[in-house]
Order: sequence, then structure tokens, then C-alpha cells
Amino acid sequence: MRILIAPNAFKGTLSGEEVATVLESALRPLLPGAVFEKQPVSDGGDGLIDTLAPALGGRVISAGVSGPLGGKVKARLCLAGKTAIMEMAEASGLKLIKHKAKRPMEAGTAGVGELINKALTLGAREIIIGLGGSASNDGGAGCAAAFGFKLLDKKGNPIGPGVRGLLDLACVSGLEAAGRLKEVKVRALADVINPLCGRRGSARVYGPQKGAGPAQVRLMEKALMNYAAVIKKDIGPAVAHLERGAAAGGLGAGLYSFFGAELLDGAGFVLEKLDFKTKVKAADLVITGEGCFDSQTFSGKAPAAVAAMAKICGKPLVMVCGSSRFTGKKNFPAAGITAIVDASDYFSTKELLSHPKETLRQAVQKAWGTVSVSKPR
Repeated sequence: MRILIAPNAFKGTLSGEEVATVLESALRPLLPGAVFEKQPVSDGGDGLIDTLAPALGGRVISAGVSGPLGGKVKARLCLAGKTAIMEMAEASGLKLIKHKAKRPMEAGTAGVGELINKALTLGAREIIIGLGGSASNDGGAGCAAAFGFKLLDKKGNPIGPGVRGLLDLACVSGLEAAGRLKEVKVRALADVINPLCGRRGSARVYGPQKGAGPAQVRLMEKALMNYAAVIKKDIGPAVAHLERGAAAGGLGAGLYSFFGAELLDGAGFVLEKLDFKTKVKAADLVITGEGCFDSQTFSGKAPAAVAAMAKICGKPLVMVCGSSRFTGKKNFPAAGITAIVDASDYFSTKELLSHPKETLRQAVQKAWGTVSVSKPR
């Protein structure tokens, strides 16, 4: 039996490579003679660099850039020829902010703009940016300003940081900055399809995840609507309802507006680069997973893309997760999911977070006897 282990990172606890290693160690004693292939995946969130660097033959370096609340952080950058790969979360991610220190109105994306500057200085002409795990809802304004675009208030002064600053935005410009991007291709990998504004927009859906209360969410929406209006007035693109514009707190919309970025399905892009379909065809069983398996999984996340690929190829797939928010499983076969292993069935949240590797290993071993891996119809 050939088993392809292709998990996403378990956000905040384990990298995709660590999850894959744990799953192999759990199953090897139970499946003697099985041949395992580990191929972590990503949708543009955590693990993008670790996933693509080996496939593209890139080297990883670190750069000191502005963190989401100021100060300096070390952010990784992968260079593969003239292609640079970066994760916005390395510079402006929620993981860089302590839980009690969340400041969703002030957090910004300046570090991402600095990373793009660094990549161009090193000779990159293609920039691949993973959008996921953002601490900010500034629409990418901080990124644009750090790169050299001018975002000004009515008095001609630079606006303040974060989404709060967008309330004062009156005009944008930056021909010099735009000129530096003339022969540069920017590709932004989104793990969501939501638009920048509206009921499904960045403020209302993702603001609370970053610590915003109801009043702050209303201010965020007002600020992002103003941002979209000024961009349309001064630059041209209509981004208020742009698909995938909400990715990374609206960074998707900002990259599209200022950098001419393509907003792509992150999971699809990564799987294509990995020649993932060939790997699935060669396997008898596919295993994927993520920390929290919920409705958002089917809105652009890598495990859902892996499951869809397994279904296309007629291969059974097991979803392994730290916790599942689904109670009914009748629709799983249509999504390509044959069986689920939920670690929270065996361990408490505290145990899972305190000892993620050991609890995941034990949960898989406890559950495996109940898993049916016959091929889907």
C-alpha cells in the first residue's frame, strides 16, 4: 500500500512537515509494509515557504522588517532564481501578537511592503505572496505605503497606521513606486474568496478573529469602504466587491490595486506547482488534515483541495484534524472525504495544545481501527 500524507499546517501548533512526520510515525507500526510519501501542502497561509522551497529549489533567507504593531521582526523570504516567495504572516501575522495585546484597529502590513522591496533589491521579478494569518485589517495600505506609494489625508499628510488610518484617507498616489513594478509579476495566493467589503467582507467576517468588537467592526467597514472609494477615484480599480479582496485583512485588494497582483486560488496554485495530481494517482490512500476542520475548510483551504483531487482520482481520503466542527457527515463523500480522525475525541483542547505531537500520534493510533478506507464510489 502506498500512502500519501499531505497535511496543511496545524495553525499555531505544528508545521505541515511536523504533522506529516507524526502521522507517519503513528501509522507505520499499524501498517507494516506500507510505503509512505510525505508532501505537506499550503493554501497561501502557514507553510507556503516550507512547501514550495523544496519544489522550486529555492534558498531561504531572513530579513528584518516592521512587525504588525511596529518594532522589528525576522521574516523569511525564499529566492528561487528570479522568483521570490513570502508569507505575509511572517511579517504581519497574528502569530506575532500576544493574545492580550491584539490591536486590530492599529495593526498594519508595512512589513510586507518592506519584504517586497527586499525581494526586488535581490533581483526578483516574480513575487509570490501567501495571504493568510493576518493580524491586520488595513487593506494592504501599510504595505503600499512602505513600498513607496503615498496615502494622504485632506491636509496632505500621511495617514496613520492600520485600518483606523483609512478613515482619514483622502487621496493616493505614487508614480515612482508604480514604475518600479513595471516588469514585475505579483501573484497573491488567497485561502478565501470573500470580497473586501459587505456582509461577507473583511471587517465583518475576519475582524472579530483579530480581536475587533462590534463597534470596531463597524468602524472597519466604514474605513474600508472609504479606502475602496479613494482607490477607485485616484487609481481606477473597483475593489469593494473584488473576489478574494478580503484575504489577509484586505491585503488582497491592496496588492491588486497598487501592485497589479493576480489574486489566485492559493491551494490550486500550490498543488499545481507540486505536480500533486501525479502523486495522488500513484497512491492507494491519501491523508490530509488541519488544526480546525470547519465550514471555512471548503472556502479555499488546502485540505479541501486535496480531498477534491483524491475524489477526481478515485482515491480514498482520510481527514485528520485537531478538532472538527461538523456534526453531520452525509455530505463528506461528495467532498471526497472517506473518513475523519478527530483528535478532540480523545484529548482535551488543553492536552492537544500542550503536547500536540504526542496527542495527535496517539489519537490517530486509537482511531485507526475504526477507519474504513475503501475506495469512494
